[in-house]
Amino acid sequence: MFKSLFFHIGQYLLLLKQAIARPEKPAMYWKEMMRQMNDIGIGSLIIVCLISVFIGAVTAVQFSYQLQDSFIPPYYIGYIVRDTTIIEMAPMITCLVLAGKVGSNIAAEIGGMRQKEHIDAMEIMGVNTAAYLITPKILAAIVVIPMLVCVAAFMSITGGLIASVAGGMITQGDYILGLQSFFVPYNVFMMFVKAVVFAFILTSVAAYQGYYVKGGSIELGAASTQAVVYSNIMILLSDYMIAMLLTQ
Repeated sequence: MFKSLFFHIGQYLLLLKQAIARPEKPAMYWKEMMRQMNDIGIGSLIIVCLISVFIGAVTAVQFSYQLQDSFIPPYYIGYIVRDTTIIEMAPMITCLVLAGKVGSNIAAEIGGMRQKEHIDAMEIMGVNTAAYLITPKILAAIVVIPMLVCVAAFMSITGGLIASVAGGMITQGDYILGLQSFFVPYNVFMMFVKAVVFAFILTSVAAYQGYYVKGGSIELGAASTQAVVYSNIMILLSDYMIAMLLTQ
């Protein structure tokens, strides 16, 4: 078990080194990077917004329930929804969803090229396939996913506002007061750090699974599944590590 684990970690690091150490011409990256930014960003916008609205709404309803028969002011609902969304929910849930949607697509795309020997053909022509196939995806994700996280945070806070006001739990003025209270800009910095790290993880792990896939369609499906599972595990682990490092 540990031998296999260390083997895959080493192979993963060597693949990243190959993708970074010998880059191709920037012109080769640009078109692919724009395509990936469109697929990751525009293609995931609706699902991210939908999930974020309900996360904010549920957080507001649940915290309002906890405030019953307590002496905590009701405007704390807005405060809790804001900080929970910015620090944890927006980057974490968004990237877990994208690991399932984007990560599986990346693994399937690169794995299909490996099975059809497109990667072998490009290597024969002297193309650094690791750099050409993986680097644009990582760069696109690092640019687009923090934007999606910002949108998710906004939609989650909006969802909390709608649920709170429509449910009669709090007035709009009190909710906005909670949003403005005790604001710490450092929390936004943590959100962006998490978004960038999670974006790198979900794209690079998925690309690794697809790049080294062997066999037929069954193995390709297994690689796509493993890309999602391993990405989620690494995202959860890195979330804990970032929280420990940035909150000390």
